[in-house]
Amino acid sequence: MGGLSISLCSCFILLLLSTANAKVHYHDFVVQATPVKRLCKTQNAITVNGMFPGPTLEVNNGDTLVVNVVNRAQYNVTIHWHGVRQIRTGWADGPEFVTQCPIRPGGSYTYRFTIRGQEGTLWWHAHSSWLRATVYGALIIRPKQGDSYPFQKPKRETALLLGEWWNADPIAVIRQATRTGAAPNVSDAYTINGQPGDLYNCSSKDTLIVPVDSGETNLVRVVNAALNQQLFLKIANHKLTVVAADASYVKPFTTSVLMLGPGQTTDILITADQPPARYYIAARAYASAQGAPFDNTTTTAILEYKSAPCPAKGANVKPVMPRMPAFNDTATATAFTTSFRSPGRVEVPTKIDHNLFFTVGLGLNNCPPGASSSTCQGPNGTRFTASMNNVSFVLPSTLSLLQAHQQRMPGVFTTDFPASPPVRFDYTGNVSRSLWQPVPGTKLYKVRYGETVQLVLQGTSIFTAENHPIHLHGYDFYILAEGFGNFNPSRDLGKFNLIDPPLRNTASVPVGGWTVIRFLADNPGVWLMHCHLDVHIGWGLATAFLVDNGVGELETLEAPPPDLPAC
Repeated sequence: MGGLSISLCSCFILLLLSTANAKVHYHDFVVQATPVKRLCKTQNAITVNGMFPGPTLEVNNGDTLVVNVVNRAQYNVTIHWHGVRQIRTGWADGPEFVTQCPIRPGGSYTYRFTIRGQEGTLWWHAHSSWLRATVYGALIIRPKQGDSYPFQKPKRETALLLGEWWNADPIAVIRQATRTGAAPNVSDAYTINGQPGDLYNCSSKDTLIVPVDSGETNLVRVVNAALNQQLFLKIANHKLTVVAADASYVKPFTTSVLMLGPGQTTDILITADQPPARYYIAARAYASAQGAPFDNTTTTAILEYKSAPCPAKGANVKPVMPRMPAFNDTATATAFTTSFRSPGRVEVPTKIDHNLFFTVGLGLNNCPPGASSSTCQGPNGTRFTASMNNVSFVLPSTLSLLQAHQQRMPGVFTTDFPASPPVRFDYTGNVSRSLWQPVPGTKLYKVRYGETVQLVLQGTSIFTAENHPIHLHGYDFYILAEGFGNFNPSRDLGKFNLIDPPLRNTASVPVGGWTVIRFLADNPGVWLMHCHLDVHIGWGLATAFLVDNGVGELETLEAPPPDLPAC
């Protein structure tokens, strides 16, 4: 008995110590218009604290963040902490009209949440219209005090945030597309840490330089913060060892190229083992939608060895350029996404309570009767739309989904989102035109606390097949398998990795293919699941999981904070 009391006592002391080491970080975010000059042109961009990209937040696993957001811009805004589990703190998740009403111009809201069991790189971004074109930043989560990385501590760390830049107000770009029904204009440049790099006009003097010492190993945290584009990234002549993704460690593997969908993060180790010189870090589009326009430019930063010889006076020595994959190199993208494994064996849920099958893809709405042709400028006089299981998601406008759920307000949403497509068809073949028009609706899928969900995400070839980065709020999930064509249980169940599948928060559904994910519903609330190509979420490529409270306080959604913005 004495031994038991000692172990209980020492456990309690350890708990106190771990709690004592956890910190509370306070930040103020002022959202405001700021003059930003890129590509020879100055425009008022919406920023946080006048910075583009916004501030990098650095915490340890177990720490708490308290971020007071003040909106001094002319647009509504919310902030989403992408990939943070938000256990019981759904009110801090941030998607507009899902977990909160927007912060109106002149208003404020304080996000409060704790990081639990996550380490690596996440990020934060606006989750209101297209504000995240410029309102985003890195969220770096280091191990708990006293813990270490599962790899040798790097000499230094660098965060690389990949973005997109328009020579226009991004809100005006999406408003015009919404008005006309056509696809929005593509971006004018990609950026690394807000800078396009020296392959673009008026950009060379501000190109990001990443200094390294010969022989040292550095940790590079890559975030794809672009609005609408998957991106390949390479560092000329250097191997990249992938060690984490979406704030979960992975079994290290070496590659020469990364492919990230919007929303995804990848942590890599790079050893400066090449002759001292300057090497381009380059990113360009992986554009899988056949025939669809895209921004076919390349953004660069420079990996610069400190011992590189200085160029002769007046000489301009170009850095070494990597050979980039072709924009439609699906084989390279697939080789990368299928390389991920968890570091060891994981407890994959095996009892499935909800076996779901969701189609994801585009659609076309016929021009409404009496509408002007100027509002139907999609293909053949239609309007672009998108859907899951033939439901095009419509956000409420007078109350958030989480408030409606918590207050039991009827009429805001229904819980009849279909568990499988209403009509079975050849998803990746020639799809009958009768299936091109989805039905608009605010339908959620309801799950009890503690149930297990397996979800097949099936891409469709309606209008065009393409790679969709699907993000689930409030959860990490295991990616069990991916493949091309139509998912076929008799053929594809045998491909499931139930030993060491990777844990992610954003999954790439291959072009004309499928991905299978699995998760335990242990976080009560309303959790948006959507394509992270912002043009697609606006068209309705989304739904949400409603997860009921469990038993007792620790399985129950916290009460809404008093400063939750009113609608």
